[in-house]
Amino acid sequence: MEEKIKKVLEEKVNPLLASHYGGARLTALENGVVYVKLTGACSACPSAQYTIEDVVKATLMEEIPEVKDVLLDTSVGDDLLEMARKILNKEA
Repeated sequence: MEEKIKKVLEEKVNPLLASHYGGARLTALENGVVYVKLTGACSACPSAQYTIEDVVKATLMEEIPEVKDVLLDTSVGDDLLEMARKILNKEA
């Protein structure tokens, strides 16, 4: 199912989000629940939750009936954490 999700994100969701200079990528799949991280301009958008519900979730659930839910992944990546550590330690 993971490959199906990636294909729908790439072919149907990301072209829609590209008009807003953003995208979506799969970060996890657990028991039919899909976790998606928004990228580009969409990652910092105040409407990110609405984008997940109105665009990503609606599209994935329509295309892949096995998907039970789609949630926004708001975790912080290791690269951002490392950069923050360097700044705080005045290494940057």
